[in-house]
Amino acid sequence: METFDEDDIQYLNAKKQVDRLRGFYSHLFVYIVVNIVIVYYNYNDLKPGENYFQFKNFFTAIFWGIGVLAHGLVVFFSETGFIKKWEDKKTRELMNKQKNY
Repeated sequence: METFDEDDIQYLNAKKQVDRLRGFYSHLFVYIVVNIVIVYYNYNDLKPGENYFQFKNFFTAIFWGIGVLAHGLVVFFSETGFIKKWEDKKTRELMNKQKNY
């Protein structure tokens, strides 16, 4: 097995991406589990003749789902564009600051 030097830029970038992916998948897993529990309780709380398809039953899923979507977009599309450029610039800035101390 190949060992990686902690200063290796490619290794650090890959590790950072794996951490982002792990964070996203954890977020997605919790979203799914919590919404399954909410659906279960909402379904069991229905009054006779009441329709399940009401906005109040999907409020959490919709708005939290927007958050999960945004998280996914940042994780999967951050390697291009503004976020990547900002991270590279900030990394260089912090490295230069550390060298000056």
